[in-house]
Amino acid sequence: MPNNLRLPDSVLEDPDAEEILRVWITGDAQRFALNPDAWEDPASWGLLLVDLARHAAQAIATKHGTNPEVVLARIKDGFDVEWSNPTGP
Repeated sequence: MPNNLRLPDSVLEDPDAEEILRVWITGDAQRFALNPDAWEDPASWGLLLVDLARHAAQAIATKHGTNPEVVLARIKDGFDVEWSNPTGP
């Protein structure tokens, strides 16, 4: 696929690395592939989502020269809206 992201060097160097999630945008929908057996405790997925939000906020802030805390608050706004009123199943 021409739009694949580059794998981090640390993943390429770790023979025990496991992929647990992929996300694509197709038209107006998101598509997911995930490993539901990655952790025994579903709370671990919550930790992953928060870590993901923080990484996204930092990357967006760095790219656009903005404050990562402001970006993270905006991401949380979107999370709260989607949590209360899901746009899909």
